[in-house]
Amino acid sequence: MNMPRRVVLNAALAFAVVPSLPALADEVLTAEEIKTMLTGNTILGTWNGDPYRQLFKANGITFYAPKTSRSSRGEWRVNAETNEYESWWEQSGWAGYQIIRRDGNLYWTSKNTSEPQPFEVLAGDQLVWPQ
Repeated sequence: MNMPRRVVLNAALAFAVVPSLPALADEVLTAEEIKTMLTGNTILGTWNGDPYRQLFKANGITFYAPKTSRSSRGEWRVNAETNEYESWWEQSGWAGYQIIRRDGNLYWTSKNTSEPQPFEVLAGDQLVWPQ
């Protein structure tokens, strides 16, 4: 049975004007949220697929411990004007990162990384990898 052209056209127009469902927006953490979350705690994450742990001391010192290479010492702070975590490493200087929450998960983001980098927060000093 052939459907009249008018009905087919109306159905096509109805689908064309129905707005698509909005994607859930990333929640950008504030400077205060970042400071509270990081201070005294350890991050467990991956950077471009490489696992690491990073400890954030209250005095602004941070230790980055990749699972497969040597650890390094840097500095960290939070920028209240940009809502960014900022880190300093001898080889690269200061760099800023936003932290976003997406679907309940945490990610670092920056202008220099193509993909958000996932991480989770571990309470306290858990820098040493379990044996």
